[in-house]
Amino acid sequence: MKLPIALSNKHIHLSQADLEALFGEGYELTHKKDLSQPGQFACEEMVEVVGPKGSTKMRVLGPVRPESQVEVSLADARGLGIAVPVRQSGDVEGTPGAKLVGPKGEVEMPRGVIVAARHIHMSEEDAEKFGVKDKDVVSVQTEGLRGVVFNNVLVRANPNFKLEMHVDLEEGNAAGVKNGDLVELIK
Repeated sequence: MKLPIALSNKHIHLSQADLEALFGEGYELTHKKDLSQPGQFACEEMVEVVGPKGSTKMRVLGPVRPESQVEVSLADARGLGIAVPVRQSGDVEGTPGAKLVGPKGEVEMPRGVIVAARHIHMSEEDAEKFGVKDKDVVSVQTEGLRGVVFNNVLVRANPNFKLEMHVDLEEGNAAGVKNGDLVELIK
């Protein structure tokens, strides 16, 4: 069974407190464009993320979250000089932090920098069709000259999710895939 794949570039999710510290009291995110997952959107706002070796500007994704989180690739992490674990989104316990710089202020994030683990978003109906359930770990095959098998892919089934596999930009480029290509869940 096939599903679409999407490549995720470095980005940041902000808490309301950190958003206000970086952009000013009462600040609200400026919607730029909708993302594939319902309710998620890219923002006009950019934040500089600073590590011991370097810094990089990152797009903010909305809506605000309970806790700020920076998602980078392994190469981005090396450029920042931060040893970053591969984690599922939201699993930031014991992760390194970074300094965030916005137009109105700075924030020292004590934790929350991760390399996002590959995963599949799907509705509960899609999970049933694919014969999987939430938190299952599967493998996914890509096609083409650089076809690979991605192992250790977490299934995230939720009624609000749209069917799509997410990998970071490095993984997608290594496999020779682009947004919207179809890949096969092989369990």
